[in-house]
Amino acid sequence: MTVQKTDAINSIKLKLDEAMKAAMRSKEKQRLGAIRLIQAAFKQKEVDERIVIADDIALQILDKMVKQRRESIKQFEAAKRDDLVAIEEFELTVLQEFMPAALSADEVQQLIVAAIQESGAKTAKDMGLVMGILKPQLQGRADMSEVSKVIKSVLAS
Repeated sequence: MTVQKTDAINSIKLKLDEAMKAAMRSKEKQRLGAIRLIQAAFKQKEVDERIVIADDIALQILDKMVKQRRESIKQFEAAKRDDLVAIEEFELTVLQEFMPAALSADEVQQLIVAAIQESGAKTAKDMGLVMGILKPQLQGRADMSEVSKVIKSVLAS
């Protein structure tokens, strides 16, 4: 089994374990179910890739799960399934507890400008360079599709 960042303590997994114990003690079935979904996703990644996940990989998994919930909410709202919307929204709030604090629009804008300068990007074709710099900094802290739109608009002007 490959261990990534062995010197770093996996604070997300530790926080998740503590939250699970607290949910069990307080008999919060719905919260416990959402936490177990997260743990299952982490375990799946560990088994599939034979690694011990570190915080950076955990953030990627959480970010993906958040995107899935947001998409599901849109689809369930369109289908007028309020019961399923409520479940997805609850899971989304639990997921967001384990994500880092979101950056403000101004902070994201500053990071985008700095990344464009650092990469020397001039056109939309250079967007991959900019995204490569930004993704590690913004993972789980900003909606990458929105970041992508901002980068396109900046590079287009």
